Amino acid sequence: KIIGMGGSAGGLLMGAVVNQAPELFLGIIMAVPFVDSLTTNLDHSLPLTVGEFDEFGNAKENKEHFDYIFSYAPYNNIKKMDYPHMLITTSLSDNRVLFDEPAKFTAKLRDYKTDNNLLLLKTEMNAGHGGKSGRDGAIEEIALDYAFALKISEKI
Repeated sequence: KIIGMGGSAGGLLMGAVVNQAPELFLGIIMAVPFVDSLTTNLDHSLPLTVGEFDEFGNAKENKEHFDYIFSYAPYNNIKKMDYPHMLITTSLSDNRVLFDEPAKFTAKLRDYKTDNNLLLLKTEMNAGHGGKSGRDGAIEEIALDYAFALKISEKI
């Protein structure tokens, strides 16, 4: 089994694949993941929604776009099943993926998942979409990811 990792739109990918094939993964690491993609796409008042229509479509005005986004949207496709270990991080000052998306995703997973695997949510109180600032910020985030991977691999 593998450990998947993705951030932002890569977190969207991780959320979609973990819903579709959780058995392939020992764990998933998601950083500021765009996991409530349908709700975000429907809210044209959010700063980035309209500017991303070319990439994601316009679910509010196009039924085909709505159906397609719904088909993979991580939050909307959480099921009652076993999920791998998961580490999800978000940032309070992220203006691209608002902190409530990963929090809402994690809460729904806690209600639905049928296993005892780790499901961790960490909120960075002084960070944005790119993570912590400063020389040590990125090192701390990478260390957390490695510690999680080692823990679930039973290497520590």
